[in-house]
Amino acid sequence: MKTTAQRKESSIDNIYRLDGRVPIGRAIPFGLQHVLAMFVANVAPLIIIASVAVYNGAPFTAAETAQLLQNCMLIAGIGTLVQLYPVWKIGSGLPVVMGLSFTFLAAAMTTASQDYGIMVGAIIVGGCFEGILGLTAKYWRRIISPTLSACVVISIGLSILNVGVSSFGSSSAYPLGSWQNLLVAAITLAAALVFHTMLKGVAKQLYVLLGMLVGYVVSIFFGMVDFGSMADTIGQLGVVAVPRLFAYVPKFQIGAIFSFALVFIVSAVETIGDTTATCTGGLGRDITEKELSGSLCCDGFVSAISGGVFGCSPITSFSQNVGLISMTHVVNRYCIMFGALAMILGGLFPPVGAFFTTLPDCVLGGCTVIMFGSIMMSGVKMLQEAGLNNRSTLIAATSICLGVGVTEVDGFFDNLPAVFGAVFAGNMVAGVFVVGLIMELCLPKDPARYETRPAEKN
Repeated sequence: MKTTAQRKESSIDNIYRLDGRVPIGRAIPFGLQHVLAMFVANVAPLIIIASVAVYNGAPFTAAETAQLLQNCMLIAGIGTLVQLYPVWKIGSGLPVVMGLSFTFLAAAMTTASQDYGIMVGAIIVGGCFEGILGLTAKYWRRIISPTLSACVVISIGLSILNVGVSSFGSSSAYPLGSWQNLLVAAITLAAALVFHTMLKGVAKQLYVLLGMLVGYVVSIFFGMVDFGSMADTIGQLGVVAVPRLFAYVPKFQIGAIFSFALVFIVSAVETIGDTTATCTGGLGRDITEKELSGSLCCDGFVSAISGGVFGCSPITSFSQNVGLISMTHVVNRYCIMFGALAMILGGLFPPVGAFFTTLPDCVLGGCTVIMFGSIMMSGVKMLQEAGLNNRSTLIAATSICLGVGVTEVDGFFDNLPAVFGAVFAGNMVAGVFVVGLIMELCLPKDPARYETRPAEKN
């Protein structure tokens, strides 16, 4: 029999604590909820890159793409485990889920279309560059003020709202915005809201997973679930597949390395925002210097491994999972570990990953619209807690307006060097960070300079 201390150690109440054991039968659903929230987005970047990639002059075959997808699930699971349970100084120890980043998509497609080895070489160098930034975080951490962090989190939420809405109206069976897609998405959203409202206790926090299950069943009746693709994947890779490692020889090209280094800086900014939002939204406190450093080290060094060993694009923290944590407050590392293990199993056992890929976009979108919006609201809360004085209001208003605004105007950077468009045109997080940082460093901090005099009375 278990002692009282052992029962307390393995308690369902621990889901709201960073550490502590949760009964395995209860922990697994919480881990799977995180995998379902990010699985499609994790494999999508590599599918797009592989469609244009060549290696030694030959385009990728379907089998090679399938092997890369197998590897991308493995590295996402490994990266998540390192974030949860740090190795040396690499990893934050926070409930952060890692996956392949869309931030690098443009740079990766450009280099992979020349030669996949060039992309791999640039990822290795760029990842080590971000890792070094993480190791030296104590020297530059202070310039990232609470106001700037809040603006970055808000911009992260804004930057993925269109992804959530696009998923809400999409599926492989019907065109974008069709009534079938919208109905299934609306049913999924309604089910999630009902579960969140009606259920009590711990079961309430599984509302995203339960909503997706309802949406998945409904989508089957609409013919949206393609079990044929699942059979094709298993036919290509088998039931058990050994990952193909070191398959692509890195090639180091200065221009590609410089481009990726710039994007890795942008990725670092997003990681700062994600991990900060995880702490404020899930743990109710600010991030520590050690956690920030470890998170960036994981982002960078594991990305280098992702490219050099697994042949995948860089990985980073996933904003949708940050939103899930902010909504449910389930921060237990032991629970999320099962999500990481599920991704690793998906890499070793193709049927597992193939099943996850059958989840229609509109089912995913029905739940992600809640999660993505919650990220933005976490940033608003952080901004309020940072203090809305005249100086911080100026910084937030200007950085968000410019950073977000330039991404909405086609051709804004056409008459500037190409590097500006590559970094800022499609990534509002980078623009918000740069403008906000410049203002933080240049604007006087004396409150008296921002006081407005009352109008004189006649």
